[in-house]
Amino acid sequence: MNSSLNLRLSKQLPILLLSISSLIFTSSCSKKETKTAKIVTESKVNTISKVVFGIIDDSTSAYLYTLTNTNGVKIKITNFGGIIVSIETPDKNGKLSHINLGFDSLSTYLKPHPYFGAIIGRYGNRIAKGKFTLNDNEYNLAINNEGNSLHGGTRGFDKALWSAEIVESENGSKSLRLTYLSVNMEEGYPGNLKTEVIYTLKDDNSLQINYSATTDEATVVNLTNHTYFNLNGDSSDVLSHELYINADKFVPVDKTLIPTGILQEVKNTPFDFSTPIAIGIHIDDDNTQIGYGAGFDHTWVLNKSSDSLILAATVYEPTSGRFLEVFTTEPGIQFYTGNFLNGSNIGFGGKVYNRRSGFCLETQHFPNSPNQRNFPSVILNPSQTYNSCTVYKFSAK
Repeated sequence: MNSSLNLRLSKQLPILLLSISSLIFTSSCSKKETKTAKIVTESKVNTISKVVFGIIDDSTSAYLYTLTNTNGVKIKITNFGGIIVSIETPDKNGKLSHINLGFDSLSTYLKPHPYFGAIIGRYGNRIAKGKFTLNDNEYNLAINNEGNSLHGGTRGFDKALWSAEIVESENGSKSLRLTYLSVNMEEGYPGNLKTEVIYTLKDDNSLQINYSATTDEATVVNLTNHTYFNLNGDSSDVLSHELYINADKFVPVDKTLIPTGILQEVKNTPFDFSTPIAIGIHIDDDNTQIGYGAGFDHTWVLNKSSDSLILAATVYEPTSGRFLEVFTTEPGIQFYTGNFLNGSNIGFGGKVYNRRSGFCLETQHFPNSPNQRNFPSVILNPSQTYNSCTVYKFSAK
């Protein structure tokens, strides 16, 4: 096959996936799969094992759960912070490697780190000045980032010890279910929020994440996962990874990364990933928005008109041949290129995580939505159930 044909196919691939793959995942991402779950210890479809990962506060154990499918893909998750500790997938030659940034021990996760693999809540991303008004009441949150509240505050869901159980759905698929009660006014947020996150590794090498929550008082919710990926399986930079984002607009920000309220077209800007291009091509362009984020650290407005599951993004790494697809029911996706990694985090087997050695694709509502009436609402009332689904599918070509 000649190079020009390869190029045309690579540009058409995301569009084909958008029309085909989203149909495949729409039914599989239903909350119905877990409503009648029961505790189990074995499954012929896949396996989940459990070991002690470490001790918290000299008394409480945190556990490490290993999800393995019939293809040998392994994903390890701890109930501390709901953290995805490691993701091992094969490259084009069948070699397994970690394709995420993470640590070997719980003790390292207990120290400050850039949210590697964690569940983020109650509110993923930033809320301006740590304040919002809901039903005529003003709420004040913890300030922890440039005068704003970031990722749920000083002690968000990423630092909570979640209750965990292994469950099996009606179709025999095994999952890890995590639950956490965020009490009224925790980190300044109103309402007792009962949260559930279910991780399912399937035999098509997809990791499905179902989020749900209920509250006894009106509150705001925006849950996501903060995994850093490097599809090459090492700690080199990710600038040669080829990214596609299914979005015609992005969310511009001010110098503290709070949205201006305007949604800007990506066309003729460094933020145009509507066809696959290498991450590094425009990452250091002379552009005000690039300057504010020290690279890419923005939300893209996904091309969708409902809360259905769609293809949000794809990433291809040419050396390993690994290919990542991201599907979500969320209206936006935050693309972050590890601009503030600085070599201080030492990961698997002594890997040093330097600047831009990982990227995040965090499916979510837009930053500062509680203060932006023109953004999709993040308000959850007692009569409602918050539901969100994201799928990360891994392959190689």
